[in-house]
Amino acid sequence: MTSRELPEGEGVAADEGQLSVPPQRKGPSTALIVALGVSVLVAGLFAFLAVRYREQQNQLIRVTGIPSSVSTPLATLMALSPVPAKPAPNFTLTDQDGRTLSLASFRGRAVVLEFMDSHCVDICPIVSQEFVDAYRDLGTAVSRVVFVAVNVNGYHAGVSDVATFSQAHQLNTIPSWHFFTGSASDLHAVWSNYGIEVQAPSPNTDIVHSSFVFFIDPSGHERYLANPTADHTSSGTAYLPAGPLASWGQGIALVARSLT
Repeated sequence: MTSRELPEGEGVAADEGQLSVPPQRKGPSTALIVALGVSVLVAGLFAFLAVRYREQQNQLIRVTGIPSSVSTPLATLMALSPVPAKPAPNFTLTDQDGRTLSLASFRGRAVVLEFMDSHCVDICPIVSQEFVDAYRDLGTAVSRVVFVAVNVNGYHAGVSDVATFSQAHQLNTIPSWHFFTGSASDLHAVWSNYGIEVQAPSPNTDIVHSSFVFFIDPSGHERYLANPTADHTSSGTAYLPAGPLASWGQGIALVARSLT
C-alpha cells in the first residue's frame, strides 16, 4: 500500500498509514485571567474615587451661625460670616443732606454699613446697585433697616461729593440712605475703628480701599460681615453679571431682615 501525498497545508503522515493530529491551541492561563480581573477592579476603584473627590471639591461648606433664610450658595457668593457680637464703633459724621448724625441714633433698626469712595468708578457703583436692590427686596421690613456708607475719599470729602454720588447711583431713592463724610481726622478714625485700609496717594489716582458690608443689629452690635466682589473686563471696567448682582441684593435684604 503506498501512501498518498497530501496537499500542502493539510496534515502530514507521521508513520505509514497514520495522519498527524493538528496541535491544540492553548487558552489564556488562569493567572492572566486573574490579573486582568484585578486590573479592571483597580481601574473601577480609581474612577469611583475620582468621582467622589470631584463631588467633595464641588460641595459647598456652610458656615455655622449664618441666618437660616440665606442659602449656602448665596452665603458663599457673599462670603458671609458671623462675627463676635461686639458693639459697633460709634461715630458722628455729616450725611449727603447736610445732617449731622451718629451711628447710635439708628438704634432700634438694623444697619447695613459699607465704606465707599465718593468718586469711585470700580466696585462702589456695583455695591450701590446691590443696596438699591436690597431696599426693594426688604418688603415689610423696609422701615426697620438703615443703609449707611462712610466716605473713604479724603480728597473729595465735601457734602456735595457724597450727594452727587448718591444721586448718580440712585441711592437717594432709599429713604433711609445716609452717605457720611467729615474731616480727614474724623474719617481716618472711623476707618481705623472698623479695620478699613485706605490707600490714596494723590487726588488723581484711584482710591484703593477695603470693601466690606457690616450688618449691625438694632442694639448696635456687629453681627455679620460680607465681602463684595466684582469682575473686570479686559479694559479694566468693573462689572457683575445680572444674576449675581440680583442675588447680592436679595442676600443683603435677607440678612438685614433676619436682624429686625
